[in-house]
Amino acid sequence: MPLQQVWKRDWWEAAGQHTFFGVVLTLSVLGALAGTDLTTGTAVLLIGLAVGIAAWYAYWIALPGGADRPPLPYLAGALAGWVVMAVVDPALLPVAVAVLTPYWLRRAWWSAGGVLVLGGAWSWQRFTTDGSVGVRTLTGCVLAAAVAVTIVCYVATVDHESQKRQRLLDELTATQAERAATERQAGTLAERQRLAREVHDTLTQGFASISMLLDAARDDLAPDSPAARRVEQAMRTARDNLAESRRLVQALRPAPLERTHLADAVRELTARLTEETGIEAYTVVTGRPVALPPSSEGELLRVVQEALTNARRHAHAASVSVTLSYLGDLLAIDIQDDGTGFAPASRHTGIGLITMRERIGALDGTFAVETAADEGTTVAVTVPLPIEPSASVTVAPSRAESAPAAGTERMAAPTP
Repeated sequence: MPLQQVWKRDWWEAAGQHTFFGVVLTLSVLGALAGTDLTTGTAVLLIGLAVGIAAWYAYWIALPGGADRPPLPYLAGALAGWVVMAVVDPALLPVAVAVLTPYWLRRAWWSAGGVLVLGGAWSWQRFTTDGSVGVRTLTGCVLAAAVAVTIVCYVATVDHESQKRQRLLDELTATQAERAATERQAGTLAERQRLAREVHDTLTQGFASISMLLDAARDDLAPDSPAARRVEQAMRTARDNLAESRRLVQALRPAPLERTHLADAVRELTARLTEETGIEAYTVVTGRPVALPPSSEGELLRVVQEALTNARRHAHAASVSVTLSYLGDLLAIDIQDDGTGFAPASRHTGIGLITMRERIGALDGTFAVETAADEGTTVAVTVPLPIEPSASVTVAPSRAESAPAAGTERMAAPTP
């Protein structure tokens, strides 16, 4: 149920309760004041007590901030005022109905007990006044109490079932929302995979074919001729675009995460970087690895990919290290290279850095770049981790037992 409808329902229930209280209290006092044997002092006392009960009710129940379930101090104070009023004039016994107004729905058994006590008090008052209680009077009192108790229990049951139904509706709404979110996520992933396949089957294959044709054409030309040099340049351009298209496919569909976890996927990235470029790249994992949601691991993997791409294309680095530190409730990732670095002011608007910052911001993490000209670059990322014992994962050990070769993972001992 929308919040506005819930607010309207609660408002109408509260308004009806307050109105009922005011009507019962007012009619009871007016009925008592209509008696011919009341003195002025007694009338003033009854009116003062009625105003006191109304103020007490307003303070505990009607004013903003009142508890949803009336506290015992309200009941004690209101009943004390009612007892005094009933002693002054037994005709004010029905004021107990007004006193119990906040409990009709919230405390059904208390309300039913209050009705029975009220019926007994009324019977006792009739006995002390008339000297006896007739069968008709006693029967009417019993029937009235039974009807009142039945009504109270029925209303309480209806309210209970209404609240139970509302809880079921809320759970159904939450389940539908969760299912819709899951379907949207699945649809997004499917579309990204479709786009990755299209890029692979068109651009990637096309660049690969162009490279092969140019390679064949170069063999037919004189080694140092101008045409051969132009073909060589075209080949380099085609191969660079082939590599870019492959990285694009990898970014759209992070295949490493389909069969492993983030730490192992990052290790594969550094191993591939070493294999393709000769750059000494390795991964260090400290702490006990914790699994994140697949979408979060995908975003982090893309950030690492972008940082490694920058080190490969722009930094001219000789070595790159990626450190994943699992710190209990936090994952820290540091990508450090020994390349040329750059002046932060001159590159702060680069699309790669902006994209990485946006990805980490969407994960409620922090992103920072530490760099200077000719001093290398460090990309520092932190994201919160789920604190669940079952979230721990096993990271495959390094393939090297001694000092790790380039591209292998340097495993630190898990924290206890």
